Amino acid sequence: MSRVHNFSAGPSALPLEVLIKIQNDLLDWEDSGMSVMEASHRGKSFTHIAEKAESDLRLLLDIPDNYHVLFLQGGATLQFSMVALNLAQRNTIVDYAITGSWGKKAAKEASKFNQVNIVCDSKDDNYSSIIDEKEWNKDSAAAYLHITENETIGGVEYNFTPKSNNVPIVSDMSSSILSREINVSEYGLIYAGAQKNIGPAGLTLVIVRDDLVGQAAEDIPNLMNYKTYVDSGSMSNTPPTFSWYAAGLVFEYLIDIGGLSAIEKINKKKSELLYQYIDQSRLYFNPVNEDHRSRMNIPFLLKNKSIEEKFLLESNQAGLVNLKGHRSVGGMRASIYNAVGIDAVIDLITFMDKFEVKNI
Repeated sequence: MSRVHNFSAGPSALPLEVLIKIQNDLLDWEDSGMSVMEASHRGKSFTHIAEKAESDLRLLLDIPDNYHVLFLQGGATLQFSMVALNLAQRNTIVDYAITGSWGKKAAKEASKFNQVNIVCDSKDDNYSSIIDEKEWNKDSAAAYLHITENETIGGVEYNFTPKSNNVPIVSDMSSSILSREINVSEYGLIYAGAQKNIGPAGLTLVIVRDDLVGQAAEDIPNLMNYKTYVDSGSMSNTPPTFSWYAAGLVFEYLIDIGGLSAIEKINKKKSELLYQYIDQSRLYFNPVNEDHRSRMNIPFLLKNKSIEEKFLLESNQAGLVNLKGHRSVGGMRASIYNAVGIDAVIDLITFMDKFEVKNI
């Protein structure tokens, strides 16, 4: 069976070169006579994998020396709680910008521990834009300001870094990390689930400035405390070794193709092609404000809603899979993460155009 074009929002496509390397390693990893999945995380060989993965990630993102890189479990959703418990004492004021479903969930979780101040909420335009920062209601006493850099469901992405006035910015970058160059030093903490641009599900990255570690209350669970992982090199318990290994291969792949500047150019081209086609179409439309459109997740709707199921069936038969929009918003969504090539986007546009001709 030939491989399909996978537009899933996550778990998402992985680079073919990485999959082939994993396949070759699977039964006999580095002449060890076993799979990397069977290797001890305390062993010298896996320690080398862990150290190289961190080194390569630091190179890709140009992470300053005063930031820790943690390889955790629990997904970005667990970070909704860990951020609140580690960066603020109980009942402290924390700022949250809500630009979609994930920001809303993060704020709700933080409200169990802290006083959440909503600096902005784009609900009035159905989360299709980001409110001008001049209108945000920030609290100068906030322990941190939390943003969701790219909303996977709604396809809304920041085109700016907020001004924080020395309040640490916390950013959920699950669906945009490694898709473009960023200035890590503008943030106090960045977290990201792996299953978009990093590797298989099961791994979560946390990049945290060193002065923000060690502020947690003494009564929080040990495995919810960032300091536990800083002190143990992310190995206080058995980490997700296979996901960590695969992420390291993705980091190597990105370095080999020219780093984030190179992948950013590709991602920009992909998104421009798809948006340009949708905008001129008689059948499809994108509901997001042009200034805040995501490069990674492109939702689109059919002007004739009655043929959505037909579109999904025929696109799937054409080898264009996982185009159904999130259950909370419906419609379609093409997630075009790093491993989704320009050829996939061109094939999608070709199919969409043929479908439009037959159904307009």
